[in-house]
Amino acid sequence: MQIERKKIEQAAQVSGISVEDLSAFLAEGTEHKYAANEWLFQESTPRQWAGMLLEGEIEIVRGLHGSSRHLATMMEGSLISEGLFLDDDAHANGAFTRNGATVWQISRDKLSLYRTKNPEIYYRIVSRVAVNINRRMRLLSDQLYQNKEESGQISGFRLEHDSLGQREISNQAYYGVQTLRAMENFAISGVFVRNFEHLIEGLAMVKKAAAMANHELGRLDDAKMWAICDSCDELLKGRLHEHFTVDMFQGGAGTSTNMNANEVIANRGLELMGHNKGEYTYLHPNDHVNCSQSTNDAYPTAIKLAVLLANRNLTRAMRELQQALEKKAEEFSDVLKMGRTENQDAVPMTLGQEFSAYAVMISSAIRAVERGADELMDINMGATAIGTGINSPPGYADLVTKKLVEVSGFELRRARNLVEATQNAGAFVQMSASLKRAAVQISKICNDLRWLSSGPRCGLGEINLPPMQPGSSIMPGKVNPVIPEVVNQICYQVMGYDAVVSMAAEASELELCMAEPIIAYDLLHGMMILKNACVTLVSRCITGLEANRAICRKYVENSIGLVTAMVPVIGYEQSAAIAKEALKTGGSVYTLLLEKGLLSQEQLDDMLRPENMTDPREIPNSQAD
Repeated sequence: MQIERKKIEQAAQVSGISVEDLSAFLAEGTEHKYAANEWLFQESTPRQWAGMLLEGEIEIVRGLHGSSRHLATMMEGSLISEGLFLDDDAHANGAFTRNGATVWQISRDKLSLYRTKNPEIYYRIVSRVAVNINRRMRLLSDQLYQNKEESGQISGFRLEHDSLGQREISNQAYYGVQTLRAMENFAISGVFVRNFEHLIEGLAMVKKAAAMANHELGRLDDAKMWAICDSCDELLKGRLHEHFTVDMFQGGAGTSTNMNANEVIANRGLELMGHNKGEYTYLHPNDHVNCSQSTNDAYPTAIKLAVLLANRNLTRAMRELQQALEKKAEEFSDVLKMGRTENQDAVPMTLGQEFSAYAVMISSAIRAVERGADELMDINMGATAIGTGINSPPGYADLVTKKLVEVSGFELRRARNLVEATQNAGAFVQMSASLKRAAVQISKICNDLRWLSSGPRCGLGEINLPPMQPGSSIMPGKVNPVIPEVVNQICYQVMGYDAVVSMAAEASELELCMAEPIIAYDLLHGMMILKNACVTLVSRCITGLEANRAICRKYVENSIGLVTAMVPVIGYEQSAAIAKEALKTGGSVYTLLLEKGLLSQEQLDDMLRPENMTDPREIPNSQAD
């Protein structure tokens, strides 16, 4: 496939690289399509390709936490990951597409080959890339300086009131009085709603869908509906997230988070309508943004949407882990080694079979997580306070669900019984259990990686993990398996979160589960760290992992477990005698079999071929006799 010339011309104009140079270079690439909300690369992972954006938009963000900071939006014709031209460093930022994108990519290997074959063109491109990166750095530096200057400005205050009285709110703040009270009441963890962008996106989707449904049912006029929808669209583009200042740990079953969203959307909507923040006569957080809603249907629905959004990133990272393990399984398919049960020698297998089993574990975990996510498609919008739909117009529950499907892109379903759905947090428990299962399986793999790489001289030493950092402040030369270790710890955290989610869901009393805020925190934080664990495990461990083939072979030849494989050939009694003598003398099973003439070297070596040792097989008559 070739790129249209007009796209190359567009990229040339943006980058300053000549059309001829860019055309010659891009001929080395291939087209890659990315789905909505899919990541092109994650921060801190190695650069694997450089390319050009053909269609769509790419968001450049910094920060692995849920509060990733938006740095820039790359438009069609932009060069992506061009830093690979200059060095082999890891990505300083992450990149994803909100609505899907098509990217033309040239791999790291092809880039190196092109540099050798066409140095003049290559280094002309490098010079322009360096100029463009320098310009971008200057722009970001200017923005940082301007933000620093702005942070010291005081723009005055406004008075807002609620049922408890009046409070002063900074005019810079888009939140209002109820958010301010929540900030004072819940100074608990320092982890705020703004740290979880998917939760803010879920709230924005809920509020936008509700405004559309209320407008269609005559509850909101055009101006109010559009102000709410446009404000929500800004939130969905990553704007104003810094104003979601309520702690994730809060009482009130999420009321503070819901009001934080209502106030931010209302105040931004007022600006869009030409009014000042706080002039709620024209657009009110409760009467309009929260119209036909309660925290008890809006908040759990937003959590479900947030988890569904986070699940896309998690399962993609898990699939990359599965694929990395499958590649190692193929690479190690001819490496014969000893299998072990209860940490004792068992029977021979291949290292490829071991890694193939790991890949299947991850595949099964992905399926379990996806099944758990499907449970979250049932939502209780329209339930309002307890499921009866009080204060909502007839037909609202079905209509708002339909609108939310349009807004979110998820195949959401109205819960069969809104009273049940408002008090039952069982779907969250199911999702949490699926995450725990994935964590258990990933952690088991990391345990094995640490055991198999133990040594290097006094352990198993069957594999080598890529060295990441010096391992000791006192022991020179020591290198620890730090990546499997950190992934283990992340998995333990996810397992612990599952216990909390179970207790929080069980704490539901009568018509409402009051502990949904901790469920939201544990699910969203657990999914984020588990996703990052998979990304890190692939890029900094699995990809660079190597087999110690000679050591694996040596263990097989010396292992007592080899005798088990000989039973069909020389019989149980002779096999037991060989095992007993090998244990007593410390001799090699392989050597003893040859010395006693039980098998020829040709026969023994043929049996030790991986394909003969690791699958059910027929015993030749000459041997069976």
